[in-house]
Amino acid sequence: MTCRTALTQWSCLVLVLLAVDTAADDYSDARAELFTAYQQADYPAMRGAARKALAARPGFPGALFNLALAEVLDGDASASLRTLRDLLAVGVDFGVADIEEFATLKELLEWGDYEAAVQRLYEPVGFAEVVATLDADNFIPEGIAFDADGDFYLGSIRHGDLVRLGESQQTLSTPANGHWSVFGMRFDSDGGLWFASSAVPQFANVAEDVGQSGLFRYDTNRGEISHTALLPESDDPQVLGDLVIASDDVIYATDSLTGVLYRYRIDSNTYETIVDRGVFGSPQGLVLDAEAQFLYVADYVGGLYRVTLETGDVEKVAIAANVTDYGIDGLYRHGDELIVIQNGIQPHRVAALKLDDEGLSITAGRTIAANLEEFDEPTLGLVLGDDFYFVANSHWNRFDADYELPSALTGPIILRVSLLFNQGS
Repeated sequence: MTCRTALTQWSCLVLVLLAVDTAADDYSDARAELFTAYQQADYPAMRGAARKALAARPGFPGALFNLALAEVLDGDASASLRTLRDLLAVGVDFGVADIEEFATLKELLEWGDYEAAVQRLYEPVGFAEVVATLDADNFIPEGIAFDADGDFYLGSIRHGDLVRLGESQQTLSTPANGHWSVFGMRFDSDGGLWFASSAVPQFANVAEDVGQSGLFRYDTNRGEISHTALLPESDDPQVLGDLVIASDDVIYATDSLTGVLYRYRIDSNTYETIVDRGVFGSPQGLVLDAEAQFLYVADYVGGLYRVTLETGDVEKVAIAANVTDYGIDGLYRHGDELIVIQNGIQPHRVAALKLDDEGLSITAGRTIAANLEEFDEPTLGLVLGDDFYFVANSHWNRFDADYELPSALTGPIILRVSLLFNQGS
């Protein structure tokens, strides 16, 4: 998607992601009105439309940025800076210092304090230990798993390989076995490794398979793919991006393109739609509650939701004023906290969001890791005890418009951080 010159690269990404949200709702209507007004240089109308979009999706960073842009274009630099401060309050920056349309903000007396606050936002947070690496500069990792023997597993988006790290580093499966890019992965109770796979444009050998997707199981004992469950054919591209194993027979998986949440039954080899299109914009990570009655789903452009598994009812999780739940890729649970990897906002971070007793409100949030030197778009992870292990450098952001990569990218790095860091702050 082509973005207007006033929008940063990150805000271009927001617009691309919002393109999957095709449901006719108040937000999409207001957003369309906003960009029409922008193209016509009708800035008072743009400002009004930006307020409508923000009312429809409260706290959404993209909506706040668009409001700040509309305000400064409408000649109200002070209001624009106040809106940008609202973004800073939840730890989000759009790099407006480098955007020409915001130049008049630098004439305000308050600009110096704002600029200093932005600089503080990019200071490193947390301590991380490198626990594993892979010497493969164009691997592009996404999912991660850990077995009982202490070995990590990674899947490649670029080449579709499933790899075991450690002393016995080995490529376990390749696209010759019928899968494509490897996304989220989980071990089942028998030691089999389930993973989601999709034929995405970033896959080097996508050819005519683009848009296909499914779940696969790698049998670690037999050393082969033991189960293949392709999604039913669709006229629209599909991308199963993450999964969670609920029982010996049930797996839940999200389709980040269509927005569908699936229940896959292993014994009958059938997919059932739990949440249909039009509810989620771009669902990513998902995690069960302690009783496996509810499923929390991270919508990249809509925030956190809770799904009642028995009925399929969807409820929006309420968020405290100083917390943002947007841009979440990986989603996990540690006691009464949801552990999130947020790579859809800047700066990227690992954060812990505390749930209330009812499980329907986030009452507080704390950053566990941010701005670490190994970071280059962190993606997915896993919780082991009080530690969190995650892929620090997916390099997803390095693909160009033709889905090509630069040379000399660092190989995958797995970091460990303590989930006890920054408690009580």
